[in-house]
Amino acid sequence: ATKPILETVSVNPMTMFVTIVMILGIPLSLGILLARWRPQIAARLEKPFKIFSVVVFVAFVAGALGANWSNFISYIGFLIGIVALQNGLALGLGYGAAYVSKLSVADRRAVTFEVGLQNSALALVLVFTFFDGLGGMALIAAWWGVWHIISGLTLAGFWSRRPIAVSDPAAA
Repeated sequence: ATKPILETVSVNPMTMFVTIVMILGIPLSLGILLARWRPQIAARLEKPFKIFSVVVFVAFVAGALGANWSNFISYIGFLIGIVALQNGLALGLGYGAAYVSKLSVADRRAVTFEVGLQNSALALVLVFTFFDGLGGMALIAAWWGVWHIISGLTLAGFWSRRPIAVSDPAAA
């Protein structure tokens, strides 16, 4: 069933690398440089850029879901389970690896988010750029984004009600 897809999909690794650098590397580098050399400007721009990034992300997810709505409705039960399982395993792996590495509680939480919440907007851009919006891939990436918002906010809320104890020797 996948043979026709494999015969029609061609990905140029260099083009994909350049796309990733443009989407992640350049903005991240500019933000770091601005924060280093002009912290007052970076502080003023932080909130507008957060709002802008959320709006762009929501637009990507809405576009992917809208373009594949009938497939989404047909497969949502399957997608929910697969995406939730993958995300749960990634969050658990992140926390577990940080714990075994004897990182502080704050660092464990940071590693958990870094491992467990991947860049869904990047996934959508790659799907639409290199795979012509291939329905199944777009659906997974779109639901992945929605689910990561749900799981990330839930975990952040949970941890915000459990502050890190200053006396905790592993908190340092």
